Amino acid sequence: MLLDTDGATLHYTVRGDGPLLLVSQSGEGDADRSTDLVDRLVDRWTVVTYDRRGLSRSALHTPGRRVTMAQHADDVHRLLAELTDEPALMLGCSMGAAIGLHLAIAHPEQLGLLVAHDPVAPSLLPAAQRRRHTAELAHLQEVYRDGGLKSAFPEIARVLGIDPAHQETEPGLTPMPLTPRRHANFEFFIGRDFTAVIEAELDTEALRSSPVRIVPAGGSTTAPSVFVGQCAQSLAGLVGREVLAFPGGHNGNTTHPRAYAARLRDVLTGA
Repeated sequence: MLLDTDGATLHYTVRGDGPLLLVSQSGEGDADRSTDLVDRLVDRWTVVTYDRRGLSRSALHTPGRRVTMAQHADDVHRLLAELTDEPALMLGCSMGAAIGLHLAIAHPEQLGLLVAHDPVAPSLLPAAQRRRHTAELAHLQEVYRDGGLKSAFPEIARVLGIDPAHQETEPGLTPMPLTPRRHANFEFFIGRDFTAVIEAELDTEALRSSPVRIVPAGGSTTAPSVFVGQCAQSLAGLVGREVLAFPGGHNGNTTHPRAYAARLRDVLTGA
């Protein structure tokens, strides 16, 4: 299905039956990224996934136009307005979590609960940490421009606390090969979305007072010292909750979909 927003046409999918649950993906992930997770949720929830603007089937109306976190949040606002008049549930992973935080400030009436897993949101951090981590993201963009994905992958893994050589996964996962479309998504994510993350400002006081129930979350194997771990800890301090551990690491929704779904079901049914 397609939805025209301000400056883009979004591709989205709707599966299942029950209260609406929006899943906003991490990284280069499109609507199909967490299919193994969604399969284990559709018996209880109407699960909506989508391609962020610029990824896969969600085309920018002006291809060279810059993107911002405010635009990403506005896309989700318009998507939810198209689908429901009730407050929705939302799982945001990494960049998807940061989008959810922006939505919780701009349109809190649209969210009842946000599970924010490893939010990529430097503006949550103290000034020195923020400068260090935005510099890391800018450096990653340079590494990608100079050496492509082969050079960028190890740096991305380091920044996110992922050890590709020792990453455990559940058996029987749907393959996610590095197709030309996924490669193009990585190019957009690193080249455009990184800049959006670096430049974004979250109103932390508005976030603190948001009526949305925000659940800070992180991978059980994600070190609290890495960038996303620090963001999750800062968010937890801001909203007065502990970081809830989910199975796996930064990408636990794709590496451990069975255990991740079980944990998420517990959180959502307790909402």
